[in-house]
Amino acid sequence: MKKNVGAIDRLIRIILGVVIIAWGIYDQNWWGLVGIVPLMTGFLNYCPLYCPLKLSTIKRGDNKS
Repeated sequence: MKKNVGAIDRLIRIILGVVIIAWGIYDQNWWGLVGIVPLMTGFLNYCPLYCPLKLSTIKRGDNKS
């Protein structure tokens, strides 16, 4: 699995994931589970949606698998 999520993108995904999960817990709503997606893509440095779109937010030279 080749990394395709850069540092800033990763930070935004992790923060957004935590916020969505926290909102779901606070609101006692199952939609908070949606926060797992950005959280996991942030931790794994890999977004499956970026592959077919041939996108990457990693700077050149920083792509260490």
